[in-house]
Formats: sequence, C-alpha cells, structure tokens
Amino acid sequence: MTRAAATLVAALSMTPAALAFGIGGDNGVAFHGSVQADVLFPKEDDEIGTGKYDSDILFNTYADLNLISRHIDAGIRAEFMKWPLPGYEEGFAGWGVPNIYVKGRYKGLELTAGDFYEQFGAGFILRSYQERSLGIDNSIRGGRLKISAIPGVRLTALGGLQRRYWHWKTASQVYGADAELVLQDIFKGLRSRELSWTFGLSYVLKHEKDQEIMVDGHDWRLNLPENVSAFDIRSEFQKGNYTVSGEFAWKGQDPSFDNGYTYGRGTALMLTASYSRSGLSALVQAKRSENMAFRSQRSMSGSSAFLNNMPVFTYLHTYALAAMYPYATQAAAGEWAFQGQFAYNFRRGTPVGGPHGTKVKLNLSYIRGLRTTGLRGATDGITAGSDGQGTDFFGMGPEYYHDFNIQVEKKWSRSVSQTFMYMNQLYDKLLEGHPGEGRVKSNIFVLDTKWKISRRFTLRNELQYLQTCQDRRDWAYGLLELSVAPYLMVTAADMWNLGGAGTHFYNFGIAGNYKANRLAVSYGRTRAGFNCAGGVCRYVPPTRGFQIAYNYTF
Repeated sequence: MTRAAATLVAALSMTPAALAFGIGGDNGVAFHGSVQADVLFPKEDDEIGTGKYDSDILFNTYADLNLISRHIDAGIRAEFMKWPLPGYEEGFAGWGVPNIYVKGRYKGLELTAGDFYEQFGAGFILRSYQERSLGIDNSIRGGRLKISAIPGVRLTALGGLQRRYWHWKTASQVYGADAELVLQDIFKGLRSRELSWTFGLSYVLKHEKDQEIMVDGHDWRLNLPENVSAFDIRSEFQKGNYTVSGEFAWKGQDPSFDNGYTYGRGTALMLTASYSRSGLSALVQAKRSENMAFRSQRSMSGSSAFLNNMPVFTYLHTYALAAMYPYATQAAAGEWAFQGQFAYNFRRGTPVGGPHGTKVKLNLSYIRGLRTTGLRGATDGITAGSDGQGTDFFGMGPEYYHDFNIQVEKKWSRSVSQTFMYMNQLYDKLLEGHPGEGRVKSNIFVLDTKWKISRRFTLRNELQYLQTCQDRRDWAYGLLELSVAPYLMVTAADMWNLGGAGTHFYNFGIAGNYKANRLAVSYGRTRAGFNCAGGVCRYVPPTRGFQIAYNYTF
C-alpha cells in the first residue's frame, strides 16, 4: 500500500459509527455531521493529454462535526487534501482543521466566535461561502453579532480575517455591518393587504497594509489606500403575485491585480421583476457592473480570494453539452447582463397539453461588455496609477455571451415522459483568458426520455448534439441510466468529439444509497473544460481513471 493510499484509509476510518457516538439524549443536545471523500486513481492517457501524475491516488476529504443545543452551537471541520484532485489552484493542497466555531444564542441575540460564512444582499460587497467543487472556502475567522430582538429589524456586525486556503493573512482585515428592515413585521396592516416590503443597507471596510508595488518601466511607487470602503443598498416589494427588487453597490478606490492597479471606483446596479401564479411564471433581470472585483488582498489572483461575488445572469444547465461553454462573470472588466425566463404549463385536456399536460420553458441570457471612452488620469500612457478606463454608463461594448433555449416537457403516458431542448449559444473565448481566439457559435439539441418500467425500475436515456464550426467543432453525447429504487443507479455515457479529433470521453458508473450513506464508483475519461457555479469557474484538466465518491451525513 502506498503512503497516499494509507493516508486515505486513515481518513475514511472515521466511520459512521465512530462519528455517531454521543448523538441524541434527553438534555436537548444533538450532534450532526458529515463525511465526504472524492477519490481518483488516475491513469495517464496521451490521447486526451493527461500528462504525468505526482501520485497514484488523488483525493479530497472533509469531515464535519456540529453540536446543536438550545443556546450554544459549536462545530469543527477537518480537511485532508495533501494530494488533491486535478485542477485546483496553487496553495489548495494541504491538511488541517481550517474551520472551528462557537455560537451562542439568547432571545434576539446571536454571537459567533471562530470561522463563519456571511452574505450581505446579493453578495455585491460581501459573500463568504464554501463551494468544494471549485475549491472555494473564503470563510471569515473572527467574530459576528446578529440582533433580531426588535420585530422587523435585523442587524449584523462582523470583523475578522479571510481564509486563503491554509492561511489567514493578518496584514488584511475585514469589517462589515448590515441592517435590514422588514416593514410588514413593523406595520401589521401591510400583511392584510398582501404587501411585503424590505429595505437593506450594508457597509464593508477592508483594511490592508500598504506594500511596495512599482510601475513597470518607471521608478514610481504606487500610493495604495490602506482602507477601502464599500456600500450596498437594496429593496424588495411584493404585492400578490408580483415582486420587484433593486440593489445598488459602490466601492471606493481599490487598486489591485484585477484592475491593473488603477484607482477608479466600482459600481453595480441590479433590477429584477417577477410574476408567478399556478401554471405560469415570468422573470426579467438587468445588471450593470464595473470594477467590482473586491479582494481582501490586492495582489492575489484566482477565484478563492474574493470578498464578494457578482451573481451570474445565465441559465444553470445540467445537460453535458449545454454546459460545455459556461459563462464566468466579468467582475473586474464589468458587464451589462440581461436575463428573461418564462414558464407555462398547458393543462390536461387542452390541444397542446394533451391527456397528461405539457410544460414549456423559455430562457434568454444576453451579456455584453462596457463601452470604454479611454484612460482617465493616465500619465505617458501608463495604466497603473491612473483612474482606469472611462465608460459610458448606457453604452455597451462587445458581446460576450448569449444563450437562448427552449425546453418542452411532455408526458406521453403514466410511464413515459420526454424533455426536448434547443439552445442557441454564443461564447467568447476571451472569457477563458484567451483574447483573440474568437467566438464559439453553437446550436445544441437534447432529447431526454424517461421510462418508468415498474415501481422499482426506471430507465432514462439522453441524446445530445452540439453543432459548431469553431473550437473543437461538433460533439455528440449519449447516456443510459437505470435506477433501481430506492438504492441503486447504473449509468453508461459517452461524449464524442465527432467533428474534431474523434476522441471518445466514455464513463461507466454505479451509485448506491443506504440510509445516510451514498457511494458512487465510476471509470472513464473527463474532458478538459471549466467547472462553474454561480458565475465562478475552475479549469479542470483532462483525466482518466477510477473515481470513488462517498458521502455520509447524520
């Protein structure tokens, strides 16, 4: 047994029985937790370009344990990623106990000491969260106070250091405050009129020590601000089936790696309107953002060091080919983003609905850059130290991305149903950090068929086709999935680059559930590409090998 394999066995030795010790009791104390292990036994594959591996086993493991009681909560998380899965940023590898906290509650007060996650509004100026698939964990280590003792008033104050993998840099501190008014809880008459109205106001201060950053080609040292402030104001109004909301954020001068160490201020504006009733829903959104990359450390790069997160205005696709070219939010450069969604359920017995009903969903996402008007305050054409590019507020630059898709969900009988999707997409390779490589224009077709053979057995089949004349050209995808309720699922899939190199990315897997345990084992190839969540993306290199994923929760 190799050293890596021995370490994995030790990590998985925390069995459910061991973790479950002490659960329950009559004293109002409960223990909850989870274990997660994602393992890859990699195999070199010259055809897909995997390259060589440093270890014969790669894995990410997590173990959480939380104590819950009436007035006090506490938790701890251990992580072991000494030989992590491929594609994570430099610095991700390591092991230790990066998260530990104690939380006290009494009436309308809640005080947390240790590591915690927080989000103000939509996350324009503060969002700390964990997304394991992307390698993001930008938790804050410090203290947080929440007050909800007054009906309709919620207050939050916090301060601490932001996590950057296995480090918490003391040269940079984060402080924040948030206030939210829920007017229907203050003015009871609003509820009788089916009205709800909330207001929110947030403030974040980043304190970071000055550092020596020189302008290339000149003996000039930048004068960097030690304190950067950001404000956010938002409101949401709901009347019956209608909801309207808006949010505006402003960020002070914040020269950083993202904006080329320029001194322009950042702004973000988002407007949303929606309507929903039985069988019908509609949503429209618009967002303009500029220079809103906000990090606790100005010289850092990568997706894990952000204090904030700009929401993405694109449809979350689950089909493989539809998700091949995902959009990454352009927080630093800025963007105009629009999205519209519409869904209608044709009832049974109508000409379109038929005997079992038909559901139609439309989505349009359209994103463009900002129209620039030249450098502001530049000296000798030098970007660093200037106010950055000027912009026309309503002006729009080049098109970055669009996605128009229509989905039709049709149930033909009690046992057979189908989903058909057509998608037209434009994707600029600039989004991958490869300017000048052009755009990918594609048409994607999906047919998803589900056949419920019996109460226990269900067979599902996916057929997908992506047509494009750019990048690696056409792709085809097929999947066959057999479910044996409630315990087992067997899959076989192949993604074929039939318009390019002719490479097959096959995958065979089996997954089982028993009580709180889930185990999945698969073998195959994974195509190189981007894994995205919420507009944040991680590049995943090509891989081949056996994969094991185990989850247990209690």
